[in-house]
Amino acid sequence: MIFSVRGASDWQWAKPFLLLTVLVLGTWQAAHGQATEETPQQTNEKIQQLATLVRARPADSPIGSGDLLHIDVFDVPELSRDVRVGDGGDISYPLVPGKIQTAGLTPFELEGKIEQLLIENGLVSHPQVSVFVKEQNSQPVSVVGAVQHTMVYQVIRPTTLLEVLSAAGGVTDDAGSVVVITRPTHAGTPRTQAISATNDPDTDQQIITIRLQDLLESGNSVFNIPIYGGDVVSVPRAGIVYVLGFGVAQPGGYVLQSHGEQVTVLKALALAHGLTGFAKADSAVIMRTNPATGNRDQIPVHIKAIENHKTDDVPMMSNDILYIPDSQGLKVLARGAEAALSVGSGIAIYRSAP
Repeated sequence: MIFSVRGASDWQWAKPFLLLTVLVLGTWQAAHGQATEETPQQTNEKIQQLATLVRARPADSPIGSGDLLHIDVFDVPELSRDVRVGDGGDISYPLVPGKIQTAGLTPFELEGKIEQLLIENGLVSHPQVSVFVKEQNSQPVSVVGAVQHTMVYQVIRPTTLLEVLSAAGGVTDDAGSVVVITRPTHAGTPRTQAISATNDPDTDQQIITIRLQDLLESGNSVFNIPIYGGDVVSVPRAGIVYVLGFGVAQPGGYVLQSHGEQVTVLKALALAHGLTGFAKADSAVIMRTNPATGNRDQIPVHIKAIENHKTDDVPMMSNDILYIPDSQGLKVLARGAEAALSVGSGIAIYRSAP
């Protein structure tokens, strides 16, 4: 691939595309090489990078109900003022009869409309009008679920899913593998022709489901869909299982790939890269919080028996701790569940590729 950059202005134009190309190529190489886990911090850094690369240039966004506008008429200070767009999408303006329908217009379009009304009503012969949106309250997007900061994001220009997730600080450790966008369609909001979009005629809503891996790894912009006022962006929580102890190759917390996915002891052990040569596999336990007492129960697990098909694999629940000791770890485990928890303090959280 060859880029010809003739001058500084061309470089500024080409730079984002070059950076995006580097990211996509790096992702392709990682996907076709050795599979590795990705920490939530790395996931959020990728969200920030991609959001910066694809951020649209500022553009006029339609005015809506509740917005506060500043209207300035050059050399006519008595006609310059702040006005609030009413619930009906209109404003009142001095010496202009009736209401001025405003909702749906861009500031530039409203400037032209007011100039025409001033001329028609004999108020100003050659008006020069500027309109500035001081407060945008008509295009809220709710961002909820497993994000760093739940928030209401005001769409003041063309905005994408990555930008909204970036504004919310990225995803939390226990975020699932999908993002769900709920979009009302009764107000004329465009329907997205996304790969995973369903329409609910009863509620007049569109439900759009985007996999985080597709959004961050594929390099395909079709997954970075536009976000509109009224959308609700939700990241469902998936939960985490913990695999700890000196008998496991890579101790850590492992995010479940989708909400409610059944994870067993063998699956969790595979995520943690298996046992060490010193593991006491048949002395493993699952530590699970008892909802009645709040204490952690210890459930014995005989891993060798499971591997030899002599007993069934044991299902795990979110927030379970699978503790696999070595010969020294048996002494730690004998001192109780809290000792095992202290071993896992500050452990890394991993998001494994599906």
